[in-house]
Amino acid sequence: MMGKLQSKISFSSSSRHRYEETKCYPTKAVLQYSPAHHDAVASVASLTPDLCVSGGKDKAVVVYNWRDGTMVRRFLGHEREVTKVSCLPDSGWLFSASRDKTVLMWRLGADSRAARCFSGHDLVVTGLAVSPVFQQLCTGSRDNTVCTWDIETGDCLHRASISRNLVTHLCWVPGESYVIQTSEDKTVRIWDTRDLRVAHAFPPKQHIQMSCDVSLDGRYCVSSSNGFGGDGCEATLWDLRQVRCQVHEFRGHSQSTASCIFLPLGLAVFPAVATSSHDCTVRVWSRDTGACMATTCLDGAGPLTSLAACENSTLLCASSNSGIHLLRFSSVKGLQLQEVATF
Repeated sequence: MMGKLQSKISFSSSSRHRYEETKCYPTKAVLQYSPAHHDAVASVASLTPDLCVSGGKDKAVVVYNWRDGTMVRRFLGHEREVTKVSCLPDSGWLFSASRDKTVLMWRLGADSRAARCFSGHDLVVTGLAVSPVFQQLCTGSRDNTVCTWDIETGDCLHRASISRNLVTHLCWVPGESYVIQTSEDKTVRIWDTRDLRVAHAFPPKQHIQMSCDVSLDGRYCVSSSNGFGGDGCEATLWDLRQVRCQVHEFRGHSQSTASCIFLPLGLAVFPAVATSSHDCTVRVWSRDTGACMATTCLDGAGPLTSLAACENSTLLCASSNSGIHLLRFSSVKGLQLQEVATF
């Protein structure tokens, strides 16, 4: 996949999509479900068509049925707050990273104890990705290291360290041996997990890269930047077949863009990227043009920390002040994204 450079990239101008100050307006009343967490939620991921998994400052890992607003399981085992969650979809296996320097593996349907502990980082674990194809886990930390692990045995397979590579996020390229990583050194790296070497590093951005995601076809990567007052705050689209430079930027957030994900085809009708920001807004962008197609404001939610896509035109958004927000697409008056529930 990597290194097969084809024709030159065509660029989309970002001048049409410059930052405009975000204004929040009152929204319709939303359903208030029983809260999943008792404090800030750091990460949320989709587990099954009805279930999500989340983790946060209360040290808990929670499996929640977002469709009917009920908690399914609550796992406790970390000594400090949970920073990231991930899962093997439809398998029942969950993973959580923490400030206690460990990653724990949980089994939905088993007892409440962790099935396995992955320990080896020297500082908080801030990156977590799992591959169903290779049965491997990839972790990253503020200790500048990236590790791969055998899920079945818990053994560390490879460990690599790069100076100033404070990992912020990891995501696996679907069906490939590559992992995408963002860092506080403003660089997006592609790791080959077969020997854990850097296969490619994109040109550094101007701001810390906070999050990343890969499209289901493995063609595109998106990363998001921190910032303030519209300086930085963008998400950047990269073509993994053309690794020389960026395709275009998504600009419009006024504060750090903490999360970015590709939406499954059909969720937003057109190829789309969703972003959430510390400015309390979630935005949906056309992947191909860079235009902002929909925005919703979660006023009072505090920094929005994580996004997950579900079926039935549904998005989940984790927040610092008000739990997890259930958002739904509507096309009654053009594309709209509306908050329908909070838990």
